[in-house]
Amino acid sequence: MQMIEVVIKPYKLDDVKNALSRLGILGVTAIEVKGFGRQKGHTERYRGNRMDVGFVPKVLLKVAVKDEDADKAVETIVANARTGDIGDGKLFTYPISKAIRIRTGEENDVAL
Repeated sequence: MQMIEVVIKPYKLDDVKNALSRLGILGVTAIEVKGFGRQKGHTERYRGNRMDVGFVPKVLLKVAVKDEDADKAVETIVANARTGDIGDGKLFTYPISKAIRIRTGEENDVAL
């Protein structure tokens, strides 16, 4: 099993979610976060004054997938989150050693 964590622009959330659904991946956790990378925040106007805002709104998605689905899920996420502009986000994968569905006690791939 693999955990995929991806930070994306908020307006790309529905595109990514729908694309994963078409793959049969229905379990996604989305968390509203703020951060910055190479874009180093952004500038906004407030009451006529320019202000540097250090953090940009993003969405962190956490998706647990079977090993055989991981590569296709990663390709799908990247294709649907990409705009080609700075700040598109980052994707990370790492192994999951154990998963348990709390309601039934099912474990590992069956629990996903």
